Amino acid sequence: MSSYARKAQLPPGSLVYTGETHTEEKAIISVFVYNEASVFEQDVPTLVDALALRKKGTTIWININGLTDTANIADIGVHFNIHALVLEDILHVAQRPKCEDYGEYLFIVARMLDVTTAGSATPEVSSEQVSCILGKDYLITFQEHPGDVFEPVRNRLRHAKGQVRRMGADYLAYALLDAIVDNYFVILERIGEESEAIEEGLVENPSEALMHRIHAMKRLMISLRRSIWPLREAVNTMERGESALIRKRSRLYFRDLYDHTIQVMDVVESLRDIAGGMLDTYLSAMSNRMNSVMKVLTIIATIFIPLTFIAGVYGMNFEHMPELHHPWAYPITLLVMFGVSVGMLIFFRRKRWI
Repeated sequence: MSSYARKAQLPPGSLVYTGETHTEEKAIISVFVYNEASVFEQDVPTLVDALALRKKGTTIWININGLTDTANIADIGVHFNIHALVLEDILHVAQRPKCEDYGEYLFIVARMLDVTTAGSATPEVSSEQVSCILGKDYLITFQEHPGDVFEPVRNRLRHAKGQVRRMGADYLAYALLDAIVDNYFVILERIGEESEAIEEGLVENPSEALMHRIHAMKRLMISLRRSIWPLREAVNTMERGESALIRKRSRLYFRDLYDHTIQVMDVVESLRDIAGGMLDTYLSAMSNRMNSVMKVLTIIATIFIPLTFIAGVYGMNFEHMPELHHPWAYPITLLVMFGVSVGMLIFFRRKRWI
């Protein structure tokens, strides 16, 4: 029975991981505790160890890689007083990007994407849900698998670059979301390169393989749109909302992030239009190729129609056909048939049909 089927039989708030990995794996918990003057980083085995590192006057970022161990999620719900439905959404990894205000904390969901396009290979997209719980002086992030796009943010924390250590947890949430959105631009650049390769192929040699690549690109655009469009609304909610957890000085950055999501959407729409145009170009090229083939076949068939008529007349074997016993009948007939063929070719040429 799949996780979705098991979950459908349970009451709301039940903690069931619905991702692809169903084996019990130990989660990787990494912790950053920082303020403007210092930063401390450590990987810990349990949530209790992570909370023991929390100090007054600091911001703590707890990142959990791996959601199969639902006990960690339940512990977080107890320690931070998180609603059971939020915990359920963290484990139900097919959520749309969103931002929900629960008063003491914000629940944020985004999609972290990755695309592989190697040479003529069909583009493939992998999507991972990243859930965030933003509190007054803490940020908890949840990822399905190790590996993310947050390493630049971690380096800024380690080396005190930028404003991330001078600002609070709300700015850290912005920085992580900004890293996700910036990665969208990288993905779109790679898709743009794939689009150019497909266009060159359409000009040089349209083939069925190119059609499959175009369809794959259109599916990819739909997937990107589903991830980016609701994220734009979520960021807009954070920038224009009334939550005290996002301070006034951080709202300016969320406004900039909102502008970035609009730019990403514009690029996605443009690439989707290009993909549709390439499909039309491919169909037109195939239609023109078919028309050329049919034109050649039609000309050949048209030339042979009178030849078949002449051969049919002289193949009826009537006894009283005057031409049958003429000594030059056969070569004259062949000469007539050749003349008819040449005459029709000249006629087609003058009509510019060939």
